[in-house]
Amino acid sequence: MSVEIYERLRVNPKFQELVVTRGRFAWTLTFIVLTLFYGFVLAVAYFPAVMGQPVSEGSMLTVGVAVELSLFIFFWLLSALYVRRANSEFDALTQEVIKQARKEDK
Repeated sequence: MSVEIYERLRVNPKFQELVVTRGRFAWTLTFIVLTLFYGFVLAVAYFPAVMGQPVSEGSMLTVGVAVELSLFIFFWLLSALYVRRANSEFDALTQEVIKQARKEDK
């Protein structure tokens, strides 16, 4: 890719929109994941008795394990959400930017 094309891509408003939108979305998901993960770690550290209680009487499944399994599933869902949005919105914006760059190159 030539320097001229790269510069045109960088100043393209659609490219800037893509970078800002994707970055904001990725940082939001990062904040959610880190907050939940470290919140769980802190809950285990400060409330071990609560996390070690069985979910129901006679159950081998503890609250801590149930919460962690729920978080694991939630993190997979967040990953699927990111992939879905990347494959639709972000890829569409990328294709528009590439199309405009090729049009201007000719």
